[in-house]
Amino acid sequence: MRYPLVIELLLLLLVANGTPVGLGILLRHRFAWPLDAGRNFPDGRRLFGTSKTVRGILGSIVVTALVAPVCGLDRASGALFGLLAMAGDLTSSFIKRRLGYPSGSQHPLLDQLPEVCLPLWLLAPVTGATLTEMAVAAAGFTVLDLLLSRLYRPHQARCK
Repeated sequence: MRYPLVIELLLLLLVANGTPVGLGILLRHRFAWPLDAGRNFPDGRRLFGTSKTVRGILGSIVVTALVAPVCGLDRASGALFGLLAMAGDLTSSFIKRRLGYPSGSQHPLLDQLPEVCLPLWLLAPVTGATLTEMAVAAAGFTVLDLLLSRLYRPHQARCK
């Protein structure tokens, strides 16, 4: 196992998924246009919810692209990594809305796995990561996300 690669993958995952949160803390509600424009799915529930914003998606793509060279990827691959992470995040939000969970609610594994597995799996030919390296990076991200979300939660309540 190549631990430097696992750390690079973990860094990319943290940047891609942490950027929307960081932008929310820094900018609060400025430029926080809901990605679903407030629209509902035929089931009457929001498509994604209020916490999924254009600012967060674009921010993740741009910041991940800027960090990618530090992790041995070109900027285009970094942008794609961010886009795939956000596609996974939107997938989990869509599923949570269909299950009736409120926007911003936490559900371990459902919150982490789509946003982690999609970029790791689809960009494995670019990163050269093995299944074991991807699994270790995914597990590391999941643990860190669960721990860090506990710190973010009190701040999120103050921003509303």
